[in-house]
Amino acid sequence: MPSRKRRLIGTIAFETPAGAVFGDTRIRLLEAIAEHGSLNRAAKTVPLSYKAAWDALDSMNNLAEAPLVVRTTGGRHGGGTQLTEHGRRMIALYRAMERSQQDILDQVAATQALAALPPEGTALRTLLRRMAVKTSARNQFVGSVVAIADAGGMADVRLRLDGGDELVAAITPESVETMALRPGVQAYALIKAPWVTVAAKAPRRDPKRNIFDGTVTTLATGKVSTQLSLTTPGGRAIAAAMPQSLVESRGLRRGARAWASFPTDSVILATFE
Repeated sequence: MPSRKRRLIGTIAFETPAGAVFGDTRIRLLEAIAEHGSLNRAAKTVPLSYKAAWDALDSMNNLAEAPLVVRTTGGRHGGGTQLTEHGRRMIALYRAMERSQQDILDQVAATQALAALPPEGTALRTLLRRMAVKTSARNQFVGSVVAIADAGGMADVRLRLDGGDELVAAITPESVETMALRPGVQAYALIKAPWVTVAAKAPRRDPKRNIFDGTVTTLATGKVSTQLSLTTPGGRAIAAAMPQSLVESRGLRRGARAWASFPTDSVILATFE
């Protein structure tokens, strides 16, 4: 079997104070709308539920400086969803930035310089690869794939993190293939802090959520939201950003035992090769 060229693969998200406006899924939704002229068909192509696609369009249109899509109802052709010129420009900008990012990652992953290190430099080479990627996600973990399971149209990828903790990322089978994921492959797991919720009581076990117990080690209160950090018994720090009212109602405080959880489909994976 021919050897694969080592690659770093990343994703791009356009952020606003209200959260991410564009990511790969939303851009693919816009591209599918441009192709089909129908939100229902575009949602099936991505794939997304019709409601999720509708909510995504509302969010993008609300946060963009000009409408990205327009909807028409009735008429001789039964209406539909059309991409605006501004929407087409945003897709072109996103894809151009994605290509530029990949060019940089390809240069970072070039093995010529790292290969010159002596055999005992293996740990240094690993460290350099891990430090090379910067993202907006507060939670950045490294682990090895231990299992990949069919999850009814999605794939549950289980990672064993440094230190022994495990988490599950729900991604598409196409992503598994594209990233050449298999047991033993190392990967980054990225989770944004707003996707993490912290509770003072152990939540019910749910195969669709990752749950970690630990101690609240930092708690920084803001006017609207509170930044928390929970440290697991193994020393892993998990960052969360929650509404201040929710933190108060749950009685969360520094030094108290708590549980952090986040959906399996909120975990973004990136590979080293």
